[in-house]
Amino acid sequence: MAKSRFEYVKQFELDDALLPGCWIVVRLDGKGFTKFSERHRFRKPNDIRSLDLMNHAAKEVINLFSDIRLAFGESDEYSFVLHKGTTLYGRRSSKLISIIVSAFTALFVQSWSTFFPDQPLETLPIFDARTVCYPTDAVLRDYLSWRQADTHINNQYNTCFWTLIQQDGKTAAEAQKLLKGTTTGDKNEILWQHNVNYQTLPEQFKKASAYTFTHAPAFTCHFLCCPGACVPCSVHMQQSEVTQCR
Repeated sequence: MAKSRFEYVKQFELDDALLPGCWIVVRLDGKGFTKFSERHRFRKPNDIRSLDLMNHAAKEVINLFSDIRLAFGESDEYSFVLHKGTTLYGRRSSKLISIIVSAFTALFVQSWSTFFPDQPLETLPIFDARTVCYPTDAVLRDYLSWRQADTHINNQYNTCFWTLIQQDGKTAAEAQKLLKGTTTGDKNEILWQHNVNYQTLPEQFKKASAYTFTHAPAFTCHFLCCPGACVPCSVHMQQSEVTQCR
């Protein structure tokens, strides 16, 4: 960059380098996706086309940035985990957020017609993002377990909610009132009464999707384990391999 007397303005830039030696998670989340899904007539409670599109975009992001060791996605959300020693963009939060969220959004738009061939993209999808540092493997594992528990809780509620609307003709307000204060067992019973066995639903709906990637032949990841919501998952990756785990 050419030097000039105006260069002093760089002093106003914040140093947002993230803590060294920590796992970095960049979590993306769809903005206004309730209206976006309604506008594009998503199937309820889960639209496999949308989930597969999100997964496709995530895989391509992993291929673009090899410092990403793992990606975990549910609904309109994706978490990208960068390894502890990454120096990508100087570990600057603003750089990591902007480059990953822009790449993901571009891939989402670019691939839309592949997954929604009969539904034109009518409005722009928007994703926000944040970065969080996790100091140990145990804390990172707990983060992933938290996100997967969230997947299970939200999916079970939404499955009940839309079952009451689609099968019983309830309004949204009526369905919400019926589900207020219900336990996991209560929801399973409601679904059973409507000939829906929650345990037989696709694993992707109940436990989300995860992808791992590494250049290190011995990289091993143990995650996706929280009581009542998932099964333990152990993934051993080989060099330059991208694999899905559900």
